[in-house]
Amino acid sequence: MTVEPFRAITVSRLAHQLKSEGRSIIHMEFGQPSTGAPAAAIARAHQVLDADGMGYWESPDLRARIARLYQDRYGVTVDPANILLTCGASPALVLALSARFKPGDRIALARPGYVAYRNSLRALHLEPVEIACGPETRYQLTAAQLEALDPAPAGVIIASPANPTGTIIPEAELAAIAEVCCARNIAILSDEIYHGLSYVGPTPSMLQFAPDAMVINSFSKYWSMAGWRLGWLLVPDTLVDAARAYIGNMFLTPPSLSQHAGLVAMDSIDELEGHIQTYARNRRLMLDALPALGLKKIAPPDGAFYIWADIGHLTNDSVAFCEQLLRDTGVATAPGVDFDPVDGHRFIRISFAVSTAEVEAALARLTPWFAARQRL
Repeated sequence: MTVEPFRAITVSRLAHQLKSEGRSIIHMEFGQPSTGAPAAAIARAHQVLDADGMGYWESPDLRARIARLYQDRYGVTVDPANILLTCGASPALVLALSARFKPGDRIALARPGYVAYRNSLRALHLEPVEIACGPETRYQLTAAQLEALDPAPAGVIIASPANPTGTIIPEAELAAIAEVCCARNIAILSDEIYHGLSYVGPTPSMLQFAPDAMVINSFSKYWSMAGWRLGWLLVPDTLVDAARAYIGNMFLTPPSLSQHAGLVAMDSIDELEGHIQTYARNRRLMLDALPALGLKKIAPPDGAFYIWADIGHLTNDSVAFCEQLLRDTGVATAPGVDFDPVDGHRFIRISFAVSTAEVEAALARLTPWFAARQRL
């Protein structure tokens, strides 16, 4: 099966090339925090480097701490034995799909959605069933859409907050989705990598409504540790043995150093919440400025750190648009076709997980550029 490239990476390569040529570049093409790991986590990593030779290892303390996170955040009891530590969310996705489904299975997902969902499904010889989700459903899958699928898919991927839109599925809708999936025997894979990054209140976990759901999370977003490659997959009892067999053969364990640092990062609450305040300021700056740029049709950025903006009045080629925008202004953004192969040619995704100063500088560059295009 054909696996499409991640076109934001192409944009990023151009951005780095332009930077090497002396250009000032503002990176808003990737969904990664510009902040580093919490200070206490970095200090712990230095201690471990000096004292521990390390090796293949899965930290029981980290798994127990993650289990406590589910109790504290959601009131859900999780057995640490059901938590598998991974090298970030991407291997967790591959692990979940491999352990739960067989080639040819049909998996439902929202369109727009994270590019790796569709491409990982195809790489594993699973069939993506993409459901068009627009403003009428706040760019999210609904229980009614899943109920209407005939035949029922083998599984569904839920993402809340979502990439690229930042929209959050309300608690009542999550419960309804869980009910439909239970009735129709649809396995749920819930990507909760952006949990903790919400501007509209707490984000419920699918585990509150579907105890047998598989759940993905990572230290890359809320904990600001993208480069440390640490995440986890939570699976029900029935999948633990199969998932462990797959992870042992395909991935072994995540870096020992990252596990030591991650355990400390989980208690660096004040520093991490400070990042959220920065993202909230950046979000407000973007929302206030976008209408004047002509970007009046955007998805509600309830969480995560993205703006999903309709540029259909300016172009039918989001790849060329992002490349020209980058060359002219030095602001790197992601073309929408990564996330929506049907309608994404008229959308871009802008990440505001940078510093507030960079957001302000980006808006100063974008304002005259968009104004010139509106006059054409």
